[in-house]
Amino acid sequence: MVVLNTLKQLCALDGASGSEEQVRYFVTDRLSEMGLSYQVDALGSVIVEKKGARTPAQKRMVCAHMDEVALIVTDVDGEGYLRFDCVGGIDEKVLPGKAVRVNGLAGVIGAVPIHLQKAEEREGEIPLRQLRIDIGAASREEAAQRVQLGDIAYFDTPFTPLGEGRIAAKAIDDRAGVAILLALLKQPLQNDCTFVFTTQEEVGCRGAQAAAYTVAPDVALVLEATTAADNLGLPEGQRVCALGGGAVVGPMDRGTIYDRELLQLARRIAEERAIPIQQKQGVFGGNDAGQIHRSRGGVKTLALSVPCRNLHTASCVASAADIHAVYELAKGLIDAVD
Repeated sequence: MVVLNTLKQLCALDGASGSEEQVRYFVTDRLSEMGLSYQVDALGSVIVEKKGARTPAQKRMVCAHMDEVALIVTDVDGEGYLRFDCVGGIDEKVLPGKAVRVNGLAGVIGAVPIHLQKAEEREGEIPLRQLRIDIGAASREEAAQRVQLGDIAYFDTPFTPLGEGRIAAKAIDDRAGVAILLALLKQPLQNDCTFVFTTQEEVGCRGAQAAAYTVAPDVALVLEATTAADNLGLPEGQRVCALGGGAVVGPMDRGTIYDRELLQLARRIAEERAIPIQQKQGVFGGNDAGQIHRSRGGVKTLALSVPCRNLHTASCVASAADIHAVYELAKGLIDAVD
């Protein structure tokens, strides 16, 4: 599957919010190979105009974000260990023991081992201030020769097939959306469409806000990854969505009330084309749509999401079939007649 091959390459790249260069260069190289022109805005988002067979009455925009959650070095202690903070929303409980890379250097996130913890400490969370990244330096001076404050630490997780048709990797949120956009750009379209690879989604959807003002769309599709908690024994109404259930849509999340007509159209296209689709269970999360839908005079917006387990951790898990469903549904919505 072409999308999966591209996704594997994308997940191997590093691109924290504000440091998306590796991903952007990958995208622009592919655009050049396709013979497509593009512009890069002041925040680093890539904007591509793709001509279709017709110019629709309503200008279309479809986007996915290039950035991923990561860690930023904030200090080096006297023994050469790195203090850090989070870039984007990361649950501190998932960090101890994780392998990371800083400037290409191997590192491990360390914490007080359970054998040395007091009883009350074992029951609570380990605060971020007590975690350190160990890069093997023996002193502050040695560490300072390798790492500077502000450097980014990335989860060091290989792209791994998991079971039948599933994969585990870092940064599936939202390299899955980026891979889908690149696949869509290779296809002939019925309607002109503007494709945007956005920046800084994980820290407030800043790239999408700027790009929406530049593009000034009437209709926008946001291709995302969203939380699937179907592997945790939660009641059905708290699972959000499930792997293998297809593209995820819903009426609202914590940042956006989605356009009802677009939602109905998505459901109709899915039924006509036998594309698996599932309703998001509950009002959770948010994405670039939160900024796009209220830009300028307002934009009709809908998110199409890939269900993803372990979101914002070192090891996201997604289904190839769900990724393909989002691709097919996005193609149908782009091509739909006004």
